[in-house]
Amino acid sequence: MHAYPRGSVDVFSILERAEALHPAATAVVDADVKRTYAETTARVRAVAACLRERGLAHGDRLAILEPNSAAYLESYFAAAALGAILCPLNVRLTPLELAAILRDAGARALVAHPGFAGLVEETLARETPLESVLWTGEGPPPSSRLDASSFERAASSPAERPRFARAGLDDVAQLYYTSGTTGRPKGVMLTHRNVLAHALGAIAELDLGERDTWGHFAPMFHLADAWAVFAVTWVGGRHVFVPRFEEQAVLAAIERDRVGVTNLVPTMLGRLLQLEGVERRDFSSMRLLLSGGAPIAPALVRRALQVFGCEYAQTYGMTETSPFLTLGRLSERHRRLEPERRLALQAKAGRAFLAVELAIVDEDGSPVPRDGRTVGEIRARGDTVTPGYWNQPQETSAAFRDGWLCTGDLASVDAEGFVEIVDRRKDLIKSGGETVYSTEVEHVLAEHPAVLESAVFGRTDPRWGERVCAAVVLRPGSVAGDAELESFCRTRLAGFKVPRTFLLLAELPRTASGKVRKHVLRQLG
Repeated sequence: MHAYPRGSVDVFSILERAEALHPAATAVVDADVKRTYAETTARVRAVAACLRERGLAHGDRLAILEPNSAAYLESYFAAAALGAILCPLNVRLTPLELAAILRDAGARALVAHPGFAGLVEETLARETPLESVLWTGEGPPPSSRLDASSFERAASSPAERPRFARAGLDDVAQLYYTSGTTGRPKGVMLTHRNVLAHALGAIAELDLGERDTWGHFAPMFHLADAWAVFAVTWVGGRHVFVPRFEEQAVLAAIERDRVGVTNLVPTMLGRLLQLEGVERRDFSSMRLLLSGGAPIAPALVRRALQVFGCEYAQTYGMTETSPFLTLGRLSERHRRLEPERRLALQAKAGRAFLAVELAIVDEDGSPVPRDGRTVGEIRARGDTVTPGYWNQPQETSAAFRDGWLCTGDLASVDAEGFVEIVDRRKDLIKSGGETVYSTEVEHVLAEHPAVLESAVFGRTDPRWGERVCAAVVLRPGSVAGDAELESFCRTRLAGFKVPRTFLLLAELPRTASGKVRKHVLRQLG
């Protein structure tokens, strides 16, 4: 996509448009706080002016350590207004990890919630380039070894409308550090062009409009949710925030604030659907439920459709692609299919997102047949694709081939263009010369009534090269042993695909985006 509305030169202009067209519309609902677009934009300008007074300039990095909140949305736009680069931080990281990211990014300032004061101080005990911190929340800011002040005081004291130097389309807007399922996290650069192109694509694909209310339930430091800040704002929709994912808080927000659209990673969706009495909750406001961040089993899709009673669509994407690469909304023709055929399509990752060019290719780089069986690697290019990794030119070069981003994800594509993710290239299992795709085995295990979720992975085996293993989390109160699970799989899978080892765990180790850390599972006894 190369055409942008006149005047939309940067991410901040998204908010400016909402202010101009929907000044009195409710922009944010954060607990008991409600603000209009006019009020929100005034606060963003004031925060940006405060940061500028503290020396933050075009291209500087502003880090943020904050639960989902209106302040998070305001920080995204305040950084954009300055032409600064927002660096969202994963709230689950250790001080050692946070300090490493702050050093790599060269972040000069930090927006942080007082609830993370201890984490911030432990991080500051290590070497970082931070010079100042703006504390969100009410009341006086916590004491800090840095120059500290109140985000709320800054936002509530707008002076004369400040002027800011506008960013260019190819300036970096945001810097997301990958969750690092293996190896060192990389700083993914997203430009203003990336963010704008993705927001426009999402608006068109999801029919977003001013009547929509988005539920920020997945973490806003991750693109599973953050993209909606821009797409929903652009059309003048309403934002509802739940600080962190808690099942009852999410359900209450949907009912109380009439949430109509949201995106949940499969593990979150599974936790909601296992709650006793969830079928009796009021989901009449929901028009579209999205799921992304990790593959999802058809059994979970069926359950979600039954409980929520609204349209469901699976998504697939990467931080490097802003994030959507595919979207599984059904066409009118597909919605008229018989239920099982319709479900089979909804359980796939969907068709190519309109803002990106997608290819599934073999080892030689040639497109695979659209037969729904032949597997190849997903590659992507277009205006939503990152220009590369922060200060890592070698990693950037290795990620691209002939202008295409090589995702490392393996998939097939059918005649209708629906993509089915089968595995990460690094997680592919080779057992006795046969190829085993972990998602196929995980989907079978999901059909067992006692299984809540599972993760399938390979371990070195002297006879077979690799043996298939499965980590399994059982539903509360359920019992199932290795022999029962193995027997269940044998009736549905070829012998070489059946797990030989089962690990029964209380929970699966995951990244913030919901992806399972399979390298951790391989190391377990």
